[in-house]
Amino acid sequence: MSTKTVYSIRVPVELRKAMEELKEINWQEEIRRLVEELVKTKSKERLLAEAKEIRKDMKADVSAAELIREDRDAR
Repeated sequence: MSTKTVYSIRVPVELRKAMEELKEINWQEEIRRLVEELVKTKSKERLLAEAKEIRKDMKADVSAAELIREDRDAR
């Protein structure tokens, strides 16, 4: 079973012609790399936004030391 899938996109004719003129570039690899970078970046942004939302809901008036002490005492 294959671990890859095909995802097709449409590009303007002018762009395709310009890409064909630059034969030394492996367009599949370049596009794949850029998509991977974008997915990683957007995933990190989403996680950071979620963490900020969670942080807003947490107690803001309690120090980290108090939270650690409370956790240790609960064991």
